[in-house]
Amino acid sequence: MVRCGGALLRRYGNFIDDLRLYVRGGTGGMGYPRLGGEGGRGGDVWFVAQEGSTLKSIKARYPQKRFVAGTGANSSVKALKGEKGKDCEVHVPPGISVLDDDGKKIGELNGAGERFLAARGGLGGSLATNFLPCKGQRRIVHLDLKLIADVGLVGFPNAGKSSLLSKISQAKPEIANYAFTTIQPELGKIMYEDFKQILVADLPGLIEGAHQNKGRGHKFLKHVERTKHLLLVVDISGFQLSNKTQFRTAFETVLLLTKELELYNEELLTKPALLAINKMDLPCAKDNLNELMKQLQNPEDFLHLLEEEVIPENTVDFREIIPISTYTGEGIEELKACVRRSLDEEAEQENEEYRKKKLLLLHTSGEQMNKG
Repeated sequence: MVRCGGALLRRYGNFIDDLRLYVRGGTGGMGYPRLGGEGGRGGDVWFVAQEGSTLKSIKARYPQKRFVAGTGANSSVKALKGEKGKDCEVHVPPGISVLDDDGKKIGELNGAGERFLAARGGLGGSLATNFLPCKGQRRIVHLDLKLIADVGLVGFPNAGKSSLLSKISQAKPEIANYAFTTIQPELGKIMYEDFKQILVADLPGLIEGAHQNKGRGHKFLKHVERTKHLLLVVDISGFQLSNKTQFRTAFETVLLLTKELELYNEELLTKPALLAINKMDLPCAKDNLNELMKQLQNPEDFLHLLEEEVIPENTVDFREIIPISTYTGEGIEELKACVRRSLDEEAEQENEEYRKKKLLLLHTSGEQMNKG
């Protein structure tokens, strides 16, 4: 058991979602006092979002993690206005939040091609600076990655999330018979016949106390924040992390997952959510499912059976509850259809709200023009 844990920790180190960098804008060029020439401005350091980039590749390529832009050209007789120093561009993955050394967010890059000015170059020497150049901006920044996906798989270890991802997409996550099979986020795409693609993130299994950072809970839960929909995956036979922890029924598992999400960030519960009930191939699964559906339809009737600290303040209103078996394939196609339908409905709702806002804006501006 100890040996397994060590191997898992080493493998987790292969995935990086936080990186500390030193950035410095270039120093400006010297001015030319005799002829009033201005030195060129120092180059800037830019973060540029690019598909395919990873924080791991940045660390491997630039082990010093220092990025310095070029110095501005000095003013001269041939060129009184010195050229600007060369900019330094750092390619980062989409989904990055840029934090200063105090942890304050100073920018973010969500889509490919977006740019963020990390360090501005210094001014060149001029009359205002007695023709002496200024140094560029320098600071320590943190790149914090949160995966951007349409759907985030959330569940306790061994609920079957990795198996589910491999069934619905082309992803090939490692699957084993011990807890914490998924030790780094995995991404897969659901491909539909009309060429629609939906990106799914398999997030490492949570444990009770994940909101307190147990089991590196914060490291995993933060990736849920940028997923559009949640897909909770629950083992119909219940869950027990180890012999030293309490056994939880499927109903208790749903409540515990809800509680962990709520305690980390209650806004997560406002996301559209689906529930996949896995391992329906097991004995007594249908009886357990009937019991679970009764409990989910009227959860308040069963809350008195649980410890108070386990009960969330709000329960999740699942759009769909789909029984599945990743072993036999039961319910997989129905689940894919439900995911697609839920995302399409949400997109249509957002488009309708956008159209209403545009109409209201046009109506308001028309009234103002008539008054004028």
